Amino acid sequence: MNAFSGVKRKTALGVTVLAAIAVSAVPGSASVAAGANQGASDHWGVITRNTIGSPVAVLRNGPFGSFGVTGSAARPPYGTGSLGIEVSDSSTSLTPPSEKVDFGNEVDFYGEPVLGLNKVGFHVFQTGENISYGGPGNMPNIKFEINPNLTAASATTYSTMVWLPPASPVSDRWSPYLDATTTGTWFLTGNAGSVTGCNQSTPCTFPQLKTALNDGGSAPSIYTAAVGKGRDSMWIGAVDGLRINQNIYDFEADGVRTRRAS
Repeated sequence: MNAFSGVKRKTALGVTVLAAIAVSAVPGSASVAAGANQGASDHWGVITRNTIGSPVAVLRNGPFGSFGVTGSAARPPYGTGSLGIEVSDSSTSLTPPSEKVDFGNEVDFYGEPVLGLNKVGFHVFQTGENISYGGPGNMPNIKFEINPNLTAASATTYSTMVWLPPASPVSDRWSPYLDATTTGTWFLTGNAGSVTGCNQSTPCTFPQLKTALNDGGSAPSIYTAAVGKGRDSMWIGAVDGLRINQNIYDFEADGVRTRRAS
């Protein structure tokens, strides 16, 4: 995970700048212009305290395919690699018995404003088998651990913002960009979810969630950002092109590259 030297802190919601290169993106993705800036951070990896069981979250090449699939959907949307994720639905002695994993960054986003989030999403490699395991909504998530800073719950200093993506429009190949600000729903864990009404039972749209967090008190702030899965159905697939505002995080086998969206 630590193959790239470079920017070791800040800015995550801003732009890390190293070499200028020409890149291309899958049609329908958040575009990256030729000459886009590229940087890297060594702060990405499995968030150990948020991991249950023996799941896999590893930077890998591919996936390419599935067999018979050609064109842009047959390869990762950026570069040649992705974040491979594997979780089981019944492999622990806990209740529930399913696994959980978060692959993220506990350093570069710390203290950034939640209300400053305006572009969030990713590409996913979904399979027909995953759909059979848990239905079309069996998908990985984007998660932000935050301090919600709610006026109505001033003692609550921790919650996780979780995106529940819509079903991928394709399977056994790479999806187009899935926009977390306009599709799917979000919820807050713990007391923050109860206070705002944006909980797992009654998730909110992204605009509704931001409105609920903007309740007149101190601004909510980010602790960490991650892609994760569990605890629910078995899922084996991959994610690439995680977008957070103007930055696109390109998961490659030798590290996580930061590209600037045009």
